[in-house]
Amino acid sequence: MDDEPLSEWAKRRDAKVGRLRAVHLTAGEGDPRGFHVNPDAPRVIQRWNGHLWEPYAFASDLAEAKRVLYATDETEAADPPAPGPAPRLGTGTGRHRKPRPPRPDPR
Repeated sequence: MDDEPLSEWAKRRDAKVGRLRAVHLTAGEGDPRGFHVNPDAPRVIQRWNGHLWEPYAFASDLAEAKRVLYATDETEAADPPAPGPAPRLGTGTGRHRKPRPPRPDPR
């Protein structure tokens, strides 16, 4: 078995330092999966320090947790990109372009 050098492993581990995650604050929720479950429940934002997840912030609900986790630059929020032109659909014979057969009358 080929072991990777310790320096490469340490570099990969250090790249993850500072990563944030949100977990349910209420007891009995289990592991941190199911981020979308119970959107009104309070969340604890945790930060990875390289060895364990430590408390970083508190969010009162899912929307606030997302604002903390996915914060963007002020410049990006102020100037959203302009929408591009709508895609042009060509003529084709694909299944999705065929007319649907009439539905039977439910009576």
